[in-house]
Amino acid sequence: MRTKLSQFDYKLNEKLIAGYPSKERDESKLMVVHRDTGKIEHRIFKDILEYFDEDDTFIFNNTKVFPARLNGKKEKTGANIEVFLLRELNSDAKLWDVLVDPARKIRVGNKLHFFDEEGNELLVAEVVDNTTSRGRTIRFFFNGTDEEFRAALDILGNTPIPPYIRQIRPSKKEFDPIDDERYQTIYAKEMGAVAAPTAGLHFSRELMKRMEIKGINLTELTLHIGLGTFRSIDVEDLSKHKMDAEYFRITEETAEMVNQTKKANRKVCAVGTTSMRSIESAVSATGMLKAAEGWTNLFVFPPFEFSIANCMITNFHLPKSSLMIMVSAFAGTELMKEAYEIAAKKKYKFFSYGDAMLIL
Repeated sequence: MRTKLSQFDYKLNEKLIAGYPSKERDESKLMVVHRDTGKIEHRIFKDILEYFDEDDTFIFNNTKVFPARLNGKKEKTGANIEVFLLRELNSDAKLWDVLVDPARKIRVGNKLHFFDEEGNELLVAEVVDNTTSRGRTIRFFFNGTDEEFRAALDILGNTPIPPYIRQIRPSKKEFDPIDDERYQTIYAKEMGAVAAPTAGLHFSRELMKRMEIKGINLTELTLHIGLGTFRSIDVEDLSKHKMDAEYFRITEETAEMVNQTKKANRKVCAVGTTSMRSIESAVSATGMLKAAEGWTNLFVFPPFEFSIANCMITNFHLPKSSLMIMVSAFAGTELMKEAYEIAAKKKYKFFSYGDAMLIL
């Protein structure tokens, strides 16, 4: 029986979409969903400690969001063009895959100029290829070092918070200083994501210290979130959807810690769908986690046999998104449908800055 996209649709009151993060990272709401009984509890995120014990293991995605949203001007016309950096294809050639808006104004051969707030031109780029209807490949002209190029991107770029957050904020502001800190996990270190691994935004330094004191293992992997995670799905038959590949890396140290936890029949908790996707992309023939580095285009949809984690933390995701579909594969489609309905009634906050769910 085919799994259909329409099974993962739902209606949501716009007032439940979080425009800003909670006052404190670890004080967002937490829904606890028990897969074995169907029981649903309502807690505060820092209560998560009560569900884990010594020698359980958490897997965090340590990717770091870079300022991927640039505003440029088209040569000759001076038209404003928003450029969203997706991934670097070649660092020596300064070649990048990007999304451009409005796409209809940009063609191969066009040059784009980028200025700082004082009006100084810092970068120039040329469109070298059309990759999709909105996507382009561009080459930056830059004679300095890679560090100087990155510094220019830092000056020009804005934190790429999702467009729906900008739309629901009262001021409709492009950027708020709070995003610099809060649209980043406290353990982010590997630069390369264009969106935050949002399940990790709920962890505070105090909570992670309390986890360590309790004897819980904290381990990391890297998956640089790109277009694969947030591109919309446009086929009804999910077996026909092709994910865009995203870079990931799992170290020997992480694999060893996770496998020891599995062998001891303890809890292995994937923090977020990107952590889950990474570990399910690196399963050995014996069903254990292996060290790996490369690109994954794994698309998880029901029915799916999960091999590594036996619990996960996630946010409340957009309808018909690959994230919601993966969570439904892990928890069960009907149970997730019920959980989302309850979340709406209880006025949980949804999406990137929203509340969290622990699935046991």
